[in-house]
Amino acid sequence: MACIWYVSKYVTPHSQGSVGGRGYLIMRELARLGHTCVVITSDSNQLAEVPDLAQPYVRQDVDGLQLWWVKTMRYQVAKSVRRIASWLDFEWRLWRMPKAGLPKPDAVVVSSLSLLTVLNGFWLRRQYGCRLVLEIRDIWPLTITEEGGFSRWNPLVLGLGWIEKLGYRYADAVVGTMPNLAEHVQLVLGQAKPTHCIPMGVDEVALMACTELPADYAQQHIPADKFIVVHAGTIGITNALDTMLDCAALMQDQPQVHFLVVGDGDLRAHYHQKYAHLSNLTFAPKVPKAMVQAVLARCDVLYFSVHVSKVWRFGQSLNKVIDYMLAGKPVVASYTGYPSMINEAGCGTFVPAGDVPALRAEIERYAAMSSQERASLGAKGRAWILANRSYRQLAQDYLKILLGPESPAPKV
Repeated sequence: MACIWYVSKYVTPHSQGSVGGRGYLIMRELARLGHTCVVITSDSNQLAEVPDLAQPYVRQDVDGLQLWWVKTMRYQVAKSVRRIASWLDFEWRLWRMPKAGLPKPDAVVVSSLSLLTVLNGFWLRRQYGCRLVLEIRDIWPLTITEEGGFSRWNPLVLGLGWIEKLGYRYADAVVGTMPNLAEHVQLVLGQAKPTHCIPMGVDEVALMACTELPADYAQQHIPADKFIVVHAGTIGITNALDTMLDCAALMQDQPQVHFLVVGDGDLRAHYHQKYAHLSNLTFAPKVPKAMVQAVLARCDVLYFSVHVSKVWRFGQSLNKVIDYMLAGKPVVASYTGYPSMINEAGCGTFVPAGDVPALRAEIERYAAMSSQERASLGAKGRAWILANRSYRQLAQDYLKILLGPESPAPKV
């Protein structure tokens, strides 16, 4: 049996939600298969409930694995100097972390964000003689130049680009959650390198934990006699909800179609002020993760959107899409990029990102279908996601990469 370390500044135990939970769930499944698994993360993940860290390093034994919390600098604003300082603080504390009592790894996974962890990964590989796997969950610095407004000549961007290239070139294996990462790696390196996809998955335990909505929530926020198009999740700049909301404004002449936005985020107040006058649009409060499926079950078309960005050229593997497909309802996405999941399952449609008339036409097409036709499409999505995205299968696929036959990477 192997020993695997998974190191990421942002990890969420499975009981606390799905954001940051993928790596934890994969390690949990590997532990269930008999492997020794160590997860090292920080207390600065704002989406996780962390223990009281009276010490710089705190160990928890949970789900058959060792979970280590590293006490780091905290921050509140994602786009801030303090966030970058927190990255540096984590790397310093990770380097200084006492490791004498930890089992010797056969493979170490360093998972972005933060990209800086690959530097510690090189040191760990040299110290233990193990394999180093670089895992990409967000393509940085491309994401911040495409969607964050950063110049490609910004010193932070240049520094992260150098680390990214170093990681791609010298890691023993490169893994991405997105299906077309290999093209990006080739663009960065100027040559092809074997690159693997281990996407987001389905947690069967969480599936069984679904709970019903309070009766007054549905009565207040979800019309019972309408064709409901819903976006459920974060309401922020990356979610590109202007397309859906502009479509709602354009479709006021069709009162049988109702748009529902469920969630919270930085732009909720802005959108509410701009669009709340629309009679065919409702902003509903966020619900606990366990109630999301109950919301989706009351809707007819499930919607997500992205901005036009080079990032999507390399594909997506979003938790939102998994939740949508599990609901057994058709999915419509304003998405321009490498297609995956929805088209593979045949359970919905991609329309060009930002194209409001195209979105309107697609919503009208689904509204004209019979409920049986929509149910058939949705059932395809649920069946596909359950057959292809279980964490047990993803863990087994990952293990082949972790201990795989690839030639060792050149050393830094």
